[in-house]
Amino acid sequence: QVQLAESGGGSVQPGGSLRLSCVASERSTNSYATAWFRQVDGGGREFVAAIRWSGGTTRYADSVKGRFTISKDSARNTMYLQMNSLKPEDTAVYYCAAGSGIILSSLTRRDAYAHWGQGTQVTVSS
Repeated sequence: QVQLAESGGGSVQPGGSLRLSCVASERSTNSYATAWFRQVDGGGREFVAAIRWSGGTTRYADSVKGRFTISKDSARNTMYLQMNSLKPEDTAVYYCAAGSGIILSSLTRRDAYAHWGQGTQVTVSS
């Protein structure tokens, strides 16, 4: 069972930056992909960004394009989400997710990912 551990959440003022990290206990070599989703109280878990580790293809939600950057460090089995120009509407619990056998057209789908972290809170407020 793959275990994921997020870190890096916190509170920041609008316009500020945070970097989230997600460390995986192991990694598959079969079309392995990882992603970030976020969830606001009472809402569904929405897609933020994804990366497929072979080839490095990335996907972003329109709401974060140009502000967030997803990246990976294969040697450390770690994924990152650099979040710049943060807005109050970015406030949410951020979850990392991982899965194998994920085709490119499924990178943004929540049900494509079999493994999930416990979440880390990001609060953007003045």
